[in-house]
Amino acid sequence: MKNIGKHGEDLAVEFLKRRGYKIIDRNFRIRGGEIDIVALEKSTLVFIEVKTRTSLAYGYPQEAITKSKIFFLVRAAKFYRNANSYKKLPLLERIDVVAIDHTQDPPKIDLIKNATG
Repeated sequence: MKNIGKHGEDLAVEFLKRRGYKIIDRNFRIRGGEIDIVALEKSTLVFIEVKTRTSLAYGYPQEAITKSKIFFLVRAAKFYRNANSYKKLPLLERIDVVAIDHTQDPPKIDLIKNATG
């Protein structure tokens, strides 16, 4: 499973770069989980959750983003900003989701901006 997750994150990084995101960190871990990708899109610090599915038996990848997952991502994003030099910069912040449906060839990749609302 870990290889599928890493493969999905690698696909997401290339996808995001083509859309102008500058990747600044990957797999930022805190107690209880991690942020898959941290990037800059213009003047916005973006925390990105990547969900990859090789089967739709448990639903589409974006359906795995629950309210509790969003709560954790918001908490982790605050921790990341406070732990890094970005806390002094006047940046906007947002949480995006990259959903990768690997049941198709090539995989279908969707970007959901501002997943918190």
